[in-house]
Amino acid sequence: MTDIKGSKSLITESHTIPASFTIGFLGAGQLAKMSAIEAYRLGIQVAAYTDRSSHEPMHYMSPLVTTGSFEDVKAMTEFAQKCDVLTLENEFIESSVLEQVQINSGTPIYPSPEGFAKIENKIVEKQSFEEAGIPVTPYKQIHGREDLKDFGHQYGWPFVLKSSKGGYDGYGNATVSNLNEAADMFTKLGGQNGHDILAEAFIDFSHELAVQVAHNGREYSVYECCETVQSDHICVAVVTPARVPDSIKKLAQKRALQAMEVLGTRGIVAFEFFYTPNGDVLLNESAPRPHNSGHYSIEGCVTSQFENHIRAVLGLDLGSTELTHPASVMINLLGTQNRTAQVEFSEALLSEPNGHLHMYGKVQSKIGRKMGHFTLLGNDSTRVYERAMRLTESVQI
Repeated sequence: MTDIKGSKSLITESHTIPASFTIGFLGAGQLAKMSAIEAYRLGIQVAAYTDRSSHEPMHYMSPLVTTGSFEDVKAMTEFAQKCDVLTLENEFIESSVLEQVQINSGTPIYPSPEGFAKIENKIVEKQSFEEAGIPVTPYKQIHGREDLKDFGHQYGWPFVLKSSKGGYDGYGNATVSNLNEAADMFTKLGGQNGHDILAEAFIDFSHELAVQVAHNGREYSVYECCETVQSDHICVAVVTPARVPDSIKKLAQKRALQAMEVLGTRGIVAFEFFYTPNGDVLLNESAPRPHNSGHYSIEGCVTSQFENHIRAVLGLDLGSTELTHPASVMINLLGTQNRTAQVEFSEALLSEPNGHLHMYGKVQSKIGRKMGHFTLLGNDSTRVYERAMRLTESVQI
């Protein structure tokens, strides 16, 4: 089968994997690296297109790394023509560019440009899910000071301001407590320069949840509902399964599947939710790629999010998402100093039974930058979480 007119033959047509088959990643960071490892296991070649010159994880994984702008349709088309299929590692690109590259090269892209267009902008994303009947956090597009004043009056202070595109790990968003602070942040986020800015009501939640869903064009696979632990807008840990009632976990999984059906695309998508004290499960954001909240699945599931992403993009049968242990906890290892990266950790970290250390190979450490992660498996979520935190508290990067 083919997904676009004139597109290249995908593996699903014959269930044969040619030695020359190449998957191209748009982005060259750790998500591409961990996905590439799974592609290599299947005998698939990997390539990457990045807007950064060097020292990204994929530069050390493959000789087929191209540097260019994500706005350069011609350069991206030339890269796509060397690949059999493309997939995203980040969202710092326009759906219109993806669509043109797909048309010009004949190379299919997943998530599809049509599906990506529904979530590439945080305002459009909320509208897409809201129109499908999925509860989302209250929001409003902000055009100036009066909008900020009205939103604060309607939903109360504080609330969250976000750039509609490009924000991550605390960048591109901020919690504001009064009108002057909000107006100042609106300017800093580029609102005065025409950047789309949205306000989100500050949700009184008890837990932040996440669910990954994979789709290969024929079937869906839904991962366990996990709990993300945040500090300063950065995820510091993931606890799986989430420590909430089973009914809430099932509701989050149901809404994640419903959201995936809205997008109608192959690949894996992560959906993040707020669980509130009154029992609401509100969809907050989505990520059309493997996600930090799913890293636990490398050892914690029969089939990791990265393997199922590769399978889904290629149209292969999906693997089991069943947990390998009753509890799986992932701790993000963040940069502790601004320096050339080096990892300092105790011997206990590597000798811990069912412990798994992953470093991403980033050359430069920055305070708060995701440099690696540590996963610990066990039987009780809270005990495993406490143990994992103790083991990693002295790590210096």
